[in-house]
Amino acid sequence: MDTPTSKLKSWLHPVRSHRLTTTFALLATLSAGILVGSVITRGVSGKEQTPDSSDAKPLVIPAAKTLSNGFSQIAKQVGPAVVNINTESLPKQSQDRRGRHGTQRGPVPGNPDGGDDDQQNDMQDFFNRFFGNPGGGDDGEGPMGAERRALGSGFIVDPRGYIITNNHVVDKADKIYVRLASDPDNGPDAEGRPATVVGVDKDTDIAVIKIDAEKPLPTVKLGNSDGAQVGDWVLAIGSPFGLSQTVSAGIVSAKNRSIDEPSPSGISQSQFQKFIQTDAAINPGNSGGPLVDMDGEVVGMNTAIYTQSMGSQGVGFAMPSNIIANVYNMLIGPEHKVVRGSIGISFQSSTSSAVGRIYGFKNGIIVSTVTPSGGAAKAGIKPGDVIVSIDGRQIKDGDDLVGDISARKVGSTVKLGYLRDGKPGTAEVTIGDRAKTYADLAGDNSDNENGPQESDAGQSKLGITVSVIPPSVAQKTGISRGVIVMSVRPGSFADEIGLAKGAIISEINKKPVTDEASYRAIVSQLKSKDDVVFVIHSPLRKDSGNSYVGGTLP
Repeated sequence: MDTPTSKLKSWLHPVRSHRLTTTFALLATLSAGILVGSVITRGVSGKEQTPDSSDAKPLVIPAAKTLSNGFSQIAKQVGPAVVNINTESLPKQSQDRRGRHGTQRGPVPGNPDGGDDDQQNDMQDFFNRFFGNPGGGDDGEGPMGAERRALGSGFIVDPRGYIITNNHVVDKADKIYVRLASDPDNGPDAEGRPATVVGVDKDTDIAVIKIDAEKPLPTVKLGNSDGAQVGDWVLAIGSPFGLSQTVSAGIVSAKNRSIDEPSPSGISQSQFQKFIQTDAAINPGNSGGPLVDMDGEVVGMNTAIYTQSMGSQGVGFAMPSNIIANVYNMLIGPEHKVVRGSIGISFQSSTSSAVGRIYGFKNGIIVSTVTPSGGAAKAGIKPGDVIVSIDGRQIKDGDDLVGDISARKVGSTVKLGYLRDGKPGTAEVTIGDRAKTYADLAGDNSDNENGPQESDAGQSKLGITVSVIPPSVAQKTGISRGVIVMSVRPGSFADEIGLAKGAIISEINKKPVTDEASYRAIVSQLKSKDDVVFVIHSPLRKDSGNSYVGGTLP
């Protein structure tokens, strides 16, 4: 007797058999179609492989001709004097890596890939120095203490073999080799000719090296960088990534560009670096190569790039030729070094307009520190004085002051005009050697110790909390009277003007702050639209001098 289940199975069997039969039929039909298509395709393909091309005309390479573009002529003119520089740094015993810090530029010296972790920040991206040497360490050693090789460029300025390049190209190198444009790329002499360092200037990142010349070498023609204008065409020539005689074109994007921030002591580390900015492609290995104008004259030396990718992003910086010439002339002198004048002071590179209104000046600089052994101290200049003139000439800003003083001969005298408590005065100051006074201004840079946080008045108006100066900080700085900033509210007035946590406040609007009570009394009198200027000090070292921050209360 058939059950319902057996009847269902009996019904499914023919259905499945029918489906299999249909499937095999479809596969057979498709196979036949594919075979027929293949035969037809072969027949058509065979005909296409033997077309009649008797009417086709062969391509003809035209005679070479010179176009109107003058870039090629400039490249031919300057190229022979542009050299490739490669260096070797031999393995050295490891040293404490914390002992090395950024050189005069503040951002990255030398190798763009090296550096301590705390230097890998936006400023490092902004000022990537380029050796073309991936993997080098900040201490100038390769990975695991291996031999390090680096690449750069340079240009010949004297037929006897004197070459200008960047200091960071040859810094810490044990061996330096120079390959001329006419030297072979391969063979036993491919490494180049040995070179020696004549002199270096870290403040401008300029170095002079020399190779032996059996015969006069081709040289570049130095131009006047003051004549370069924004929008002018320029060419960058060098050895990016080791590719010699590479030429890129662009324009002068800006002039007198400063790409560094002041150090914590208030001393600008780029006082002598005012660059030409260009969008000509500059890459690792271009460092030290010339930036050339359309007259074929060198108006700058490619020195740095802004990049977030280790490649060109259209923002490059070249040291102006006028600075190069002045430094070169001193480096080839008997002492082989650059001597700059100094009066032994430090100051802020920029201040708020509110500072000028409170202290009664429009143009000038406020003295932050005075070196005891410097000329300014001996002439009676004090922290807080506002220097407004040099030999009767009104100064515009700090750059103007530094440019004038640094160019003067050591031992000469200068008459400074200044304001003290709003009253004018003059002082005869003897110019000293900047290198000898700079160390005194730099001071000690030890770590700050945290003190207890306490609430204070002014949080609603200024956005800060302050506390008494902890004994450890007072001992370290020599400042016991005042208050120390313990916190700064983001977006507050203090945050906007740059009043930072840890700063020691000793004055507000020329009124002394001796403790929390005096601080609260002064702040309680402040109202909206008032100019507020703080005299602050660094908690990190002794004799940090005065710094001035200020603004207008909202």
